[in-house]
Amino acid sequence: MPVRPTRLRRLRIHRATQATTLAAGLAIVGAVVYLVAQTHVILVVGGRPETISTNSQDVRELLETQGITLSPSLRVVPPPATSLADGMLVVVSPAGVTGWGSTLGSTSIDLAGTTTNPAPTGVGVWVVDGASSGPAAQIAAELAETSVSPGSVGTSPVVSVRAVVAGKVHDVLTNASTAGELLSAMGITPDASDRVRPSPSTPLHVGSQVVFDRVETRTLTRLQAIPFRTLTTWTAELAPGQVRVIANGVAGLRQVTDRVVVVNGRVSSRTTLSETVLRPAVAEVRESGPASPSLPMGAAGAGAATGRATWYDPPWAGLTAASPWIPFGTRVRVTDLSTGRTVIVVIDDRGPFSAGRIIDLSPEAFSLLSPLGRGVLDVRIAW
Repeated sequence: MPVRPTRLRRLRIHRATQATTLAAGLAIVGAVVYLVAQTHVILVVGGRPETISTNSQDVRELLETQGITLSPSLRVVPPPATSLADGMLVVVSPAGVTGWGSTLGSTSIDLAGTTTNPAPTGVGVWVVDGASSGPAAQIAAELAETSVSPGSVGTSPVVSVRAVVAGKVHDVLTNASTAGELLSAMGITPDASDRVRPSPSTPLHVGSQVVFDRVETRTLTRLQAIPFRTLTTWTAELAPGQVRVIANGVAGLRQVTDRVVVVNGRVSSRTTLSETVLRPAVAEVRESGPASPSLPMGAAGAGAATGRATWYDPPWAGLTAASPWIPFGTRVRVTDLSTGRTVIVVIDDRGPFSAGRIIDLSPEAFSLLSPLGRGVLDVRIAW
């Protein structure tokens, strides 16, 4: 019985669909197998680590797929014939190192933020953040276990150290033998004011830390206001506590020259070298009435009063005090009512002018009665 044309077409379409589905399935299976077969390694070229997924079988094939051609000018750890495994570290470094930059095209880095100098021949420094732990530590171990000849990266073994330059922390791999040689390889030449810890002659070993601080000494000039003094005289013409300004005070101005020490861009200390008065301050002159009408004026002879005593900082030293009404030159006995301690002072200034306060003592006088931190004392005064 002959097959009808429509049925034949349906059979052909069905077979074509089956073939397409089979091909797609095989492609998906192949892609999955390809991805599963990939190896994840860390490739470090010129001190820059990069995670790579690859189907290469060994180190040589990996480098070829990355466009790196093996030559006597390159040093590879582990050797090119080594089979790859997940998590393996492959380090490619220049065999003839001339300084901070490498022949692989990495650029010179100025860690200190200043002009750098050429590094010593045969000494290399590769920045690998985290060299003190993790994958970078394994890189350092690979380099340290591999024999190093004068024709490759110098005569010293490669070690992982930490360089703290101008406050920035860098984990590095280096074949420098001393702290000073490490800094030179980084293009850093400390001057007389800079700080290096430990000393430049200190030998390096795995885990060493070298700290370089950029120190600058600057001379700066600034303007500073000079506060004016207040000169007060007592007068009976004013009511108690009333103040009359006779002449307004004017602040002065001085020029101050400081020596400023800057460490890594931040001010570390400031010392005043000189001060020059550009405009002297003009004192304010005022008159004041007595602090309280109930307190004796003392002008007619000896007297006594109780109240509160404070201390202030006059421009002179000694056992002196200020009183709103007691005449200048009067010797006054001040007694702390809480301790019974006494001190004799000479009145040479006016004040205080707050209700309840009857005398202002100099710091020297107040400290003989009580520590300055108390601030206010209940006292009895007699003159």
